[in-house]
Amino acid sequence: MITYLEAIRAAQSKILADDPRAYIYGQDVGEFGGAFKATKNLAKEFPGRVIDAPISEDAMIGSAIGAAIEGLRPIIEIQYADFSTPGFNQIVNHAATLFWRTQVKCPITVRLPSGGTAGSGPFHSQSMEGVYAQYPGMVILTPATVEDAYSMLLEAVAIDDPVLFCEHKYLYYHLKAEGLPTEALPVGKARIARQGRDVTVVTYSAMVHECLAAAEELVAEGYQVEIVDLRSIKPIDTDTVLASVARTGRLLAVGEAWPWGGVTAEIVARVASEGFTLLDAPPRRLNAKNTPIPFHPNLWGTHRPTAPTIARALRELLRV
Repeated sequence: MITYLEAIRAAQSKILADDPRAYIYGQDVGEFGGAFKATKNLAKEFPGRVIDAPISEDAMIGSAIGAAIEGLRPIIEIQYADFSTPGFNQIVNHAATLFWRTQVKCPITVRLPSGGTAGSGPFHSQSMEGVYAQYPGMVILTPATVEDAYSMLLEAVAIDDPVLFCEHKYLYYHLKAEGLPTEALPVGKARIARQGRDVTVVTYSAMVHECLAAAEELVAEGYQVEIVDLRSIKPIDTDTVLASVARTGRLLAVGEAWPWGGVTAEIVARVASEGFTLLDAPPRRLNAKNTPIPFHPNLWGTHRPTAPTIARALRELLRV
């Protein structure tokens, strides 16, 4: 068995072995192996190519942009997605716009350990993907499976645009698979994680697993829930979402991020504008509560969507 975290480490090892242009840069990624051990032993395996960075996300991402301009393929590890904000200017005003301003490619991959875990609190639990999705010029990936954690990271480094790789911390050790994939869906293509006939749930990242559990709960009540795993939110696979809604007539968009704007709002807007006649009920969305993320595990468990709260939202939607 291989964990989600081990798949990320294996992908980085393969990238470094296959592409001499690639290197890893981040705080404590060298001998220490990274905050979550995603680079464990890679510094020994690839001397001089797994490099410890100062505590300056601005400098880390800025240097990666410069390296990419010169033909390298940097992988930047940010310890927590929350900590990417000191490098926000570099990401959205430099990396994202570089090709459009200069016709020079900027193939950097920024790994963002995203989402919450019990006890992490407001500074180590944020889901930043919706914020960055506001800005054109970037690819934003949100793998929900071990297989995608591996294959999508390989693809991320091969893409000529800047990529934000939003890996969910809760999945690091909670998710396991039999082995690594030999083939995968391309970036920008959603996956039907569960087929159903009564309602469509569109989600991504760790929420896929909460939604699968909620769908299983509703089987006993005679409902079949279809679940669409977006896999990437920029680009976003509107066609697969609309095809699913055409089959079920109902939509619930679920995300771990805060409710103001973001991915779930975009999904509801697209379905409402492009597939209004497919709907048999008003589309709904479910997000975390609109407060800072609490430290206490019990509070955290009620702050984000969980299988019981998703199941409750689905029952309400199915009764409309």
